[in-house]
Parts: sequence; C-alpha cells; structure tokens
Amino acid sequence: MTVTNVHGRGVQRGISLQFRGGRKVNVDLIPKVKIEMIVEDEDVETIIAIIKRVAVTGEAGGDGRIFVIPVEQAIKVREEPE
Repeated sequence: MTVTNVHGRGVQRGISLQFRGGRKVNVDLIPKVKIEMIVEDEDVETIIAIIKRVAVTGEAGGDGRIFVIPVEQAIKVREEPE
C-alpha cells in the first residue's frame, strides 16, 4: 500500500479561500490523499467494501473514487533479469 498527499479537483471544481481584508482567492487544486494498493483478485471485493465503509467523510462533493485496474507484472528494480 502506498499513501500519497496529492492536489487535484473533481466535481467540486476547487474552493474559494477568504483572507483578512476580504480578499478571496480561488484554488483550483485542493489537497487530497491517494491510496494505491495491489491485492489478490479474490480480495478485491472485500477491500472495496472496507474502503467504502471507513473512508466516508460526509463532506459535500464526495469522498473520492475507487479504480480497479489489472496489474500484469510487478518487477523489483534490484532483481536480476531472468
């Protein structure tokens, strides 16, 4: 599992921040957390259910997305070629 702090935007289209003196600044990219996991095929549905249960914030704009993509191969950089 890899957890990365990233900046992005989705449906919420960014946010507006207001500073002293009434100055507003539109921020197109907002802070987010990206979690990447490689799991066995038979564990995918269980992992999705766990993430959906524990990752809910209740904030407007949604709680992110889960993408399921195949991993054809994983090779360690230090491994000797076969």
